[in-house]
Amino acid sequence: MSEAYGLYSHIRTNQYRSAILIAGLFVLVYLLVFAFTLAVNGFMIGDEPLGIIFDETLSQFIWLVPFATLATALWVLIGFRFHQGMIDRSTGAKDVTRNEEPRLYNLLENLCISRGIPTPKLQIIETDVMNAYASGMNDEQYRIAVTRGLMNALDDQELEAVLGHELTHIRNGDVKIMVVAVIIAGVITFVGEMVFRGLFDGGGRGIRSTTWRSSGGSSSGGGKGKGGGAIAILIAVVIIAIAWFLSLVIRFALSRSREYLADAGSVELTKNPDAMISALRKIEGKSEMPSVPSGIMEMCIENKRNTVADLFSTHPSVQRRVDKLVAVTGGHRAAPAA
Repeated sequence: MSEAYGLYSHIRTNQYRSAILIAGLFVLVYLLVFAFTLAVNGFMIGDEPLGIIFDETLSQFIWLVPFATLATALWVLIGFRFHQGMIDRSTGAKDVTRNEEPRLYNLLENLCISRGIPTPKLQIIETDVMNAYASGMNDEQYRIAVTRGLMNALDDQELEAVLGHELTHIRNGDVKIMVVAVIIAGVITFVGEMVFRGLFDGGGRGIRSTTWRSSGGSSSGGGKGKGGGAIAILIAVVIIAIAWFLSLVIRFALSRSREYLADAGSVELTKNPDAMISALRKIEGKSEMPSVPSGIMEMCIENKRNTVADLFSTHPSVQRRVDKLVAVTGGHRAAPAA
C-alpha cells in the first residue's frame, strides 16, 4: 500500500496547478470582454480605420475591467449560493435519511469516522444508470449522490470504494474548484453566445451590413471607403472561439488529473484497490445521464461525454484508471465487465 501514497503525494502540486488553471479562466473572461467590446465597436464605428477601432476598444476595455471583475465575482457568488439547488434539479437527487438508506449511511460513516472528518449528507438519484458525484462548498453543504442503479449493482466493498472516491474529492477540495470552473465557464459561454447571436441575428444581416459600410457602400452609391469594422468583428469572433476552446481545455485538465488522485484516495481510505477496480469495471459504459448538463457530468465518477479519441474527455478512460491503480496500488487487473 505504500505505493498509494506515491500518487497521493502529488495532491499539493495538483492544487497549485489547479489554482493556475482557475486564474486562466478569469483571464479568459477579460479576453471575452475585450472581444465583445471590439465587436460592438466594429458595428458602431465600422467606417473608421482598424487602428482607430482598436484604440477606442482598448480605452473602453480599461474602463470596463473593474465592472467585468465585479460582475464575474457576483456571478461566482450567486453560483456558490444556488449551485446545489441547480444540481439537485438537474439530476433529480433527493436527500435521504439513515432510516431510509442504512446500508449507504453505515458505509460512508465508517469511512469518515476512520479519518475523523464530518460525514457529508447522502442523496439518491432514482435511475438505473450507474454513477455518483460529490457537491457542495463547505461542511454544511457537502453531499455525495449515488444512483439507485449503482447501489443495486455494487457489493458493499465496491460501494465503499465509490464513496471513498467521492469523499476524496471533498477532502482534496476538488468539488469547490470544479464548481468555480463550471461557473466561470458559464460566463464565457454566456458572453460568447451573446456576441454570436448579435453577429448572426436575422440570418447574418449584422455581418452583411457592417461589411457593406466597411467597404464604403451605401444606399446612395458611395465610393471606396477605409472602414475596418468587418475585420474588427472577424477578429472578435476568432478571440471568442479561442477563449471558448481554451475554457474547455482547462476544464478537461482539471477533471482528468483529479480522477487519478480520487481513485488513489479511495484506496488509501479503504485499503482495497481491487474493490475500486471492480467498481470501475461495473460502472464502465453504464454511466451516461443524457438529461444532466455536461458541467455536472464532469463532477461524476465517470463521464464519457465529449469524447474524441479520449483526447477531449473530462475523465481518463476506465482502462487507464485501472492500469494506474494496478501499477501504483498493487491491485489486480480486471477485465471489462460483460
